[in-house]
Amino acid sequence: MISTAIRVARVGSAAELAAAALMMLGFPALMLAALVPSVPAFAAAAAVTYVADHYLHRKGSYLVNRLSKVRAGLSIRFLIRELLLILLLARLSLADNLIYYGAVACFIAFYGLQAPHGALVTLIRNRRRMPVATRNVDLKSRIRIPDAPPRFLLNRSAEKMLHLDLAAVAGILVAAEMKSSVPGFIGIGITIFLGCLYVLALMPYVRGSKIPPNAEKVLAAVDDWLREYKPETVLYFSGSKDSAYQVNMWLETMEQLDSRPLVILRERVILANLAPTTAPVICVPGGVHLMNMDLTTVRVALYAANVGKNIHLLRVPTMKHVFIGHGDSDKLASVNPFSKVYDEVWTAGRAGRDRYAIADVGVRDDDIVEVGRPQLAPIQGRQGVPDGRVPTVLYAPTWEGWDGNPGNTSLVLAGENIVKKLIKADPPVRVLYKPHPFTGTVSKEAGAAHQRITALVEKAAAERAADPRFTADTAAQAQAKAELARVEARLAELSGTAGDRGDEAEATRDGVVDLKRHEEVARLRAEWNDAYWRSCGSFEHRVVTGAEPRLYDCFNVSDAMVSDISSVVSDFIASGKPYAVTDSAELGVEEFKRQNTAVRAATILSNSAAELGELLAAVRDPAADSLAEDRKELKEYLLGPDEPTSIEQFNTAVADLALKAETRNLGQESRAAAAGTPGADELSDALSAQPPTTA
Repeated sequence: MISTAIRVARVGSAAELAAAALMMLGFPALMLAALVPSVPAFAAAAAVTYVADHYLHRKGSYLVNRLSKVRAGLSIRFLIRELLLILLLARLSLADNLIYYGAVACFIAFYGLQAPHGALVTLIRNRRRMPVATRNVDLKSRIRIPDAPPRFLLNRSAEKMLHLDLAAVAGILVAAEMKSSVPGFIGIGITIFLGCLYVLALMPYVRGSKIPPNAEKVLAAVDDWLREYKPETVLYFSGSKDSAYQVNMWLETMEQLDSRPLVILRERVILANLAPTTAPVICVPGGVHLMNMDLTTVRVALYAANVGKNIHLLRVPTMKHVFIGHGDSDKLASVNPFSKVYDEVWTAGRAGRDRYAIADVGVRDDDIVEVGRPQLAPIQGRQGVPDGRVPTVLYAPTWEGWDGNPGNTSLVLAGENIVKKLIKADPPVRVLYKPHPFTGTVSKEAGAAHQRITALVEKAAAERAADPRFTADTAAQAQAKAELARVEARLAELSGTAGDRGDEAEATRDGVVDLKRHEEVARLRAEWNDAYWRSCGSFEHRVVTGAEPRLYDCFNVSDAMVSDISSVVSDFIASGKPYAVTDSAELGVEEFKRQNTAVRAATILSNSAAELGELLAAVRDPAADSLAEDRKELKEYLLGPDEPTSIEQFNTAVADLALKAETRNLGQESRAAAAGTPGADELSDALSAQPPTTA
């Protein structure tokens, strides 16, 4: 019942649900207390609404955000409470008392202060919003960017300002109970004084040296840095907050390039969710700003997603454009007809090339280059299950997709069957459940199935913990947990040191990575991952969500995987371990294999998951693994050869394409010189100066 209410109310926990319920009930209670009238009852109800409101705002509750959409926003809630206080005074026959008029005047004046306060906060934020935001770009030596205002002034500023009425409300209630105006006027004075002080504290940050340079100066400084740095290869990305993983997976590859890398982002929310990197990053929300940016030294542009904003860079003719994607799978997205707009399409192995040939969407075979998957280097190969250890099976379904195709995910039709059979397997196995981060964003059925599967795994984990057949080394686990706490504390310390920036402008100014700290964080994350898995029993079922542990870390501790048609399957094949894929659309084994290359060495599951026994047999006994050779052949077909390494193949492809771009540009300049017409660079500048067209 509680879990259903939490899901319906879109709150994150039972405590959040309780706070929401108390706040909702508090206002009718305030009215009742005012009408009775009862000062103690009113004070108690007011205290509940204050505390609940503050708690929900601190949690960033979805419910609080929705209240503003139905005309019950933050200011309205405070105003209603204050009006009910006036009603209480009237019902107490204090309408002719001086405190009554003082309360009315106080709340009018207090709300009069809200306007300059809100205007100042908005003006400060707007003036400190940079036309571009950067990381690992030295702007500090080129322009002066002042410190951000103290965090307490701007963070949840409206809530803080409105809560200053607490002194007046408390004082007036005391005055009503004591039949003396003095406490009321003391509280009123405190509220008005603090409100004025808050407004005055903001005023210095809207003028003079507290304001960052204007957009023109900032963009000039960025261009100056670009001319000095001379980037050669750009990773370009646009998307929503939830798609940040698509660019994060390429950051390490960019750091390993032989050419000078640059990451260009189009949304500030992506920058906020970008993984730590040593590569220079420029976030350019405005299309005009991007097209006016000096990228004349760039020869190769890499695109991780097919999105409309790609047009703003695709229009530049002096660089070659490549679609690298964010995974390799048999989904339709892997053969998107939009891919024709790029000069080349890079795939992991031969399978990607064949996929485009079969789809016949206009991508020429000559424009496809096989470069492997550099991101797969951390995936470890199969090592077998040691005696005495319970095998681990990872269930990593993909999400439901945008089109409602029943074949997208196994969650709805097969998920519970899969998990139930794994939990009840004999001999036993451990289940790791790691859902896709987009799960439930489109389909309510998928979201509900995810909740039921999570409950199944957590219940099974509790039962196994009480089962005497499974005993953990408590001393080793305690040591691992202590190590985990130590690493987390150090990571939090490093994160605070590196990330305690007041706002976007300050983060841009101070966003040059500290290499020593970056290396320490990388080492600590590896230690965290090791300690995390040692802190739980090797037999313990787990639901794994969030960024950590990463998917590849789950691969490395698993002996087999169950998944759906997605890049997860192609990536797991790099491990050489047994895997199963669910035919949720019920195409039949042969047709399913014909349509999906990555399942040709998989155990194919129906929605009943009756075939799971074949997978578990292969896990427990390598001799029973009839698909081992098929997986080896499929790995090379999907992901390319092991030698040369993928990063070597990738760097070669970048160098070859950069040479093609340079050859093209020289040819344009030669023809332009012969004909007396503008050259390639002049044409590019002219194009960039034009206003953007709609995608």
